[in-house]
Amino acid sequence: MQPTVLLLTHTADHFVIERVEAALARRGARSFRFDTDLFPSEVRLSARAGADSAHRLACRGEELDLERVGAVWARKIWTPRLDERLDPKLREGALRESAAALGGFLDGLHRARWIDPPDVVRRAGNKLLQLRIAREVGLEVPRTLMTNDPEAVRTFRAEHGPIVAKMLTPLSVGMEQQPLSVRTNLVRDEDLEHLDSLRHAPMVFQELVKKEVELRVACVGARAFAGAIDARRSERGRVDWRSARPDEVCWLPGELPADVAARLRALLERLGLRQGAVDLIRTPTGRHVFLEINPVGEWGMLERDLGLPIADAIAGELLAADKERT
Repeated sequence: MQPTVLLLTHTADHFVIERVEAALARRGARSFRFDTDLFPSEVRLSARAGADSAHRLACRGEELDLERVGAVWARKIWTPRLDERLDPKLREGALRESAAALGGFLDGLHRARWIDPPDVVRRAGNKLLQLRIAREVGLEVPRTLMTNDPEAVRTFRAEHGPIVAKMLTPLSVGMEQQPLSVRTNLVRDEDLEHLDSLRHAPMVFQELVKKEVELRVACVGARAFAGAIDARRSERGRVDWRSARPDEVCWLPGELPADVAARLRALLERLGLRQGAVDLIRTPTGRHVFLEINPVGEWGMLERDLGLPIADAIAGELLAADKERT
């Protein structure tokens, strides 16, 4: 029987999801795309529990019996989309019920091979957990503070010199879409007087690490695909390359020492992940400093600009012969 892979994504996702679809087709597999943001308004799903258990999904005119699904790529699981005419008083409850229904429905795929299970992704997204485990597997990490206390930030900066501020969670929609741009920023003297907003949203603060290049490493199974970017020529991009203009930076092949690659594999294994996008800094002295791992991070630019076969690696991992159950 032709293997079937369920792809969980959203309607604004294009390049990356299409590359994985094509890679699966080359390997003789059928893919079924589920744009999770269309649920519940434009997607029908049903789940029956008990002796007659069955799970069915209808999306974009196609219908899928979950019994046929051997693997799931959880690229993005999006917030349910509700009818704009719905009474605002009912929206919060409808969103909560829709999210609970989707989670229960996806549990029907517990025998499938996942990259990666939602509960594993949620746990692995914990930035302080990542840093702890990264240190335990031998990676160097920067001194880090997570807080909603302005005074703790001022003390941290006084102790460690220049520091940067970043968010705890990613905001990306897809490779080219960033609806709300919150980059890593240098904390200036004047910023220390305007930290009251931390009471609404805690942030992460890290010591500023001197960089030669920044590395984005797409880890898939035991493989690591690295791209390097040098934004030192860009005034805007020196702290975060994403703030540079497109004409100021470009992706180049990245080199990853064998010992660092082995530690990244150990990190993914400890986090229970089969896939992750890792950010590292290579310092002018050649040290590799771990910043974070995004379990569902972007890697399309590495495939597009460097020709790295990341989509094919994901397809191979999804169709791995051992068919592990998660």
